[in-house]
Amino acid sequence: MTLESFFQQVRPSIETALDGALPSEDRSPPVLHQAMRYSVFAGGKRLRPALCLAGFQAFDPEWRSALPVAASIEMVHTYSLIHDDLPAMDDDDYRRGRPSCHKRFGEATAILAGDALLTLAFETVAGAGGLAPERLLGAARMLAASAGTVDGMIGGQVLDIQATASGIDGAALESIHRAKTGALLAASVSIGAYLAAADTARLEDVTRFGRSIGLAFQIVDDMLDETVPVEALGKTPGKDREQGKATYPAVHGMEASRRMVERLTADAMEHVRPLGSAGALLADFARHLERRAR
Repeated sequence: MTLESFFQQVRPSIETALDGALPSEDRSPPVLHQAMRYSVFAGGKRLRPALCLAGFQAFDPEWRSALPVAASIEMVHTYSLIHDDLPAMDDDDYRRGRPSCHKRFGEATAILAGDALLTLAFETVAGAGGLAPERLLGAARMLAASAGTVDGMIGGQVLDIQATASGIDGAALESIHRAKTGALLAASVSIGAYLAAADTARLEDVTRFGRSIGLAFQIVDDMLDETVPVEALGKTPGKDREQGKATYPAVHGMEASRRMVERLTADAMEHVRPLGSAGALLADFARHLERRAR
């Protein structure tokens, strides 16, 4: 199966799972549920839930049983975007090509919409059927850790806020990116493999794969922020540079950043080589992410 055909197969199911999990817009309090749906259904690529399902499919072809957990990962991701855009954070007026949640609904509602999505994510994992309860518990723990303060998304965000391009070295920048963006991406594919009962060795292979593509993804994002117009980027370009934020192009330069993406992609593909043909789809994911940097 090609990556394109896999996306075509799983995306409608991901959308259906999200639609079923989120309260309807007319459910009280309606403004909150409208804000949640506005952000979730703003046209995202669904990369993280798709990675979860690809990780599951590498060990079990019946990926539909993992859909509730995959949807919960997208909820956590969307919550992080809503909060990232707030004036106290990145202060961005646009997300996915349209006004960010706080510009459309106000800051208070945006904060609560993000909180609600994070809460609903774990409610959705806990209520998922068709998977062993102990696996769901482990998946919830993995998801929470990836979004948390120790090497997770929230901790990475704090470090990112504190950092400036002129006062950071390459090792510190890598730590920020691995936590802020890489942790949830890596967890997405690891959770999928874990839910499908991958053995310890193969789960470690998939986890290393996820860590490599997670860092590569953020480096590419840094590069695109410098080169892509708002229509294609979906958010305000050049904001990181204007704010003096620590990015790979700012610290290493564009060409060195591109070489790092190539090296991380090669590492990712090497990590899934032991999976044989079952890892082909994951290798295609790595190549797809690399192509964004060209």
